[in-house]
Amino acid sequence: MYLSREEERALDGELGPGLQLAMRILVKLGDLFGAERLLPIRSAHVSGVSYKTVGDVAIGFLEELVEMGARASVPATTNPCGFDERLKAILDLPDEVVAAQERLVDLYSELGLLRTLTCVPYYQLRPEEGSHLAWAESSAVVYANSVLGALTNREGSPSALAAAIAGRTPDYGLHRPENREPGLLVDVLFNPRDELELWALGFLVGQVAGDAVPLLRGLRGLPDWELKGLGASMASGGMTAMFMLEGGRPRPRGPLRELEKLQVGREDLSDVMDKLSSPGEPDMVFVGCPHCSREELELIARLLKGRRTERPLWICTSRHVRASCPEAVRALEASGALVVVDTCVVVSWVERLGVDLVATNSPKAAYYLPGLSGVQVRLASLGECVELACSRS
Repeated sequence: MYLSREEERALDGELGPGLQLAMRILVKLGDLFGAERLLPIRSAHVSGVSYKTVGDVAIGFLEELVEMGARASVPATTNPCGFDERLKAILDLPDEVVAAQERLVDLYSELGLLRTLTCVPYYQLRPEEGSHLAWAESSAVVYANSVLGALTNREGSPSALAAAIAGRTPDYGLHRPENREPGLLVDVLFNPRDELELWALGFLVGQVAGDAVPLLRGLRGLPDWELKGLGASMASGGMTAMFMLEGGRPRPRGPLRELEKLQVGREDLSDVMDKLSSPGEPDMVFVGCPHCSREELELIARLLKGRRTERPLWICTSRHVRASCPEAVRALEASGALVVVDTCVVVSWVERLGVDLVATNSPKAAYYLPGLSGVQVRLASLGECVELACSRS
């Protein structure tokens, strides 16, 4: 791999041990994937912020980096942690767990990362089209590549953190134009009735696409929040880090080569729903995986207007988005819903509430919650989730 003189000095430790360790990680990663150089990045997004999912090992690693003098050299955002201030009391977490989670977040701050604590950092710091990034968090990655037209691989937490410190990432994968061309043509033979059908379609496409970029034909006029969930579902179903929509942006650079083709009808979604969804009356309702946008908060507020929740309804979003629509938040919480920030039910300790079944419109949450928390999931559209929240069990 070619390194500039400054990069060589950093790798040799002349610019400090923290930067040296970051460079070692990036050079090793670049060698593994055949990168010829490092690229400057505009921002990084780091996962591995919930103590529930990363534990004490992450704390030890971050303490080492702080002691080495490492610090982010580009804007770097952080993924959700395990609770916000209100959930800390509701979940009745042990003092040692609370202290460990707070220590983890503090360490990221000491390293110069922003306390965004969200999986939708692009609503706060929106990357420019064509900019190179180093983002972890699969739903953010696929949104950046597919909706924003930025360029990022699906990083892990250590490589995204190393890139944040070095301000660079190896030039391979989706940073290369030739790897951003479609490899699978998906003909959608039905018009999704709601976001749940769309997102179940995404999960199915993720299962079959492998590392190919899927091009979806037959979908038009999708709002931003549905695109966000579509990409998140693809990334959960498989390793999809980018998709294209016919007539949308980004577009294929030239005429489509002979592509593998897949036709999907509404009946093909039943297998996805059967595997991800469990029957029964939910103990609580949860939306916001990925975190809700302002558009979603306002939509839920309209659906709840004049009504009261009868079951717990948690709506997860970022502090930035919550602050942008105070009227919608007031209306939501007046109805009995809880607008939660900094965390997500998926990476929180929801099982401490004695919850057995959660209703949500997120296939991503349905995929991860049973394994992380032992909680079953009933998939329902956003409208159905509101109805469930407002009905008695």
